[in-house]
Amino acid sequence: MFTKKPSDIPSSEITPKGLYLNRRNFIAGAGALAGAVLVGSKLSNMLAPSETVIAGTKLDYSKSSYSTTEKETPFNDITHYNNYYEFSTDKYEPAELAKNFNPRPWTVKVEGLVNKPKTFDIDTLLKIHLEERIYRMRCVEGWSMVIPWIGFPLSALLSQVEPNSKAKYVQFTSLDDPKRFPGQQRAVLDWPYVEGLRMDEAMHPLTILAVGLYGETLPNQDGAPVRLVVPWKYGFKGIKAIVNIKLVEKQPISTWTKAGPNEYGFYSNVNPNVDHPRWSQAKERRIGEFLKRPTLMYNGYGDQVAYMYNGMDLKKNF
Repeated sequence: MFTKKPSDIPSSEITPKGLYLNRRNFIAGAGALAGAVLVGSKLSNMLAPSETVIAGTKLDYSKSSYSTTEKETPFNDITHYNNYYEFSTDKYEPAELAKNFNPRPWTVKVEGLVNKPKTFDIDTLLKIHLEERIYRMRCVEGWSMVIPWIGFPLSALLSQVEPNSKAKYVQFTSLDDPKRFPGQQRAVLDWPYVEGLRMDEAMHPLTILAVGLYGETLPNQDGAPVRLVVPWKYGFKGIKAIVNIKLVEKQPISTWTKAGPNEYGFYSNVNPNVDHPRWSQAKERRIGEFLKRPTLMYNGYGDQVAYMYNGMDLKKNF
């Protein structure tokens, strides 16, 4: 049961005290996470049953038309400043707390309103012929990064299970294991973590399942072994350590929407014109930069995704 409202969480938990004292001029105010993702295209070149990919394994990839030329955030920052409440509400602690987390073996069950439900082994997913696609992604945390994710379009996975006509939404669920996730021993959120997308959002080529970054498999603190990345939405949509994907008819209740429905909407599209109740989202500050930059509508992907929201009130459907 959820027992603590987001507004009740001390600022020292949401933003670590050390960061607040030492970098408050750097991350003060509102903002949004900018990231970048590498995306793959096909479920091909599968592993033989005896082959196992371990964390830190090199992953092949190639450039695509979606790649950015923006400077990437250093690996150390990406892996030592993380929002991962399953481990801790302190952004500096997940790297240490996750060091002994073993993401092998791992399976992702895809079920629900599909013709061919299937369970995918993570080692099979990792041996996809990957194409590099770097995107920018934001979240409402007052800081931003450019992250070279490696992954593949979620649509490539969903096509394997053949969604039926009743499927309107995709629900994602993370691992629920308080022994492996010390943060789940606290009722900061209603565990396990749940997220969702509308079907057309899930099938969009910009929506990926990330299995690596910087040319290697995902570090534990960044969501190993598989996480969601939706570059035009705020970062809390990027559910980590996914174990279940279920196609459903009704809109799922996302974890943060359940925790604070007036603050975290289901759609969570990057929209600088809609303020979070406790801060502005009009500007962001990227790690490594002093000055803020304007937050871009749909994180700059309006040409690719705006059509999906034609006629919607984006202030109501935030």
